[in-house]
Amino acid sequence: MSGIPFAKLSVSVEQDGDMYVARSLEIDVASQGKSLEEAIENLKEALELHFDEEKLHLENPHTV
Repeated sequence: MSGIPFAKLSVSVEQDGDMYVARSLEIDVASQGKSLEEAIENLKEALELHFDEEKLHLENPHTV
């Protein structure tokens, strides 16, 4: 997340069958993984993509 300041976000992680589901409580983003660590890493990546898309939309407001 270069160029974007880090923020602390609350995360909820639940086991659903043989998968772990990680959700950001402040941002409507979730991900999953086969382990707790993988679910959290996947959530970090999903949040990075979310914020990259937000930044792109703010820089180019006419882009769909």
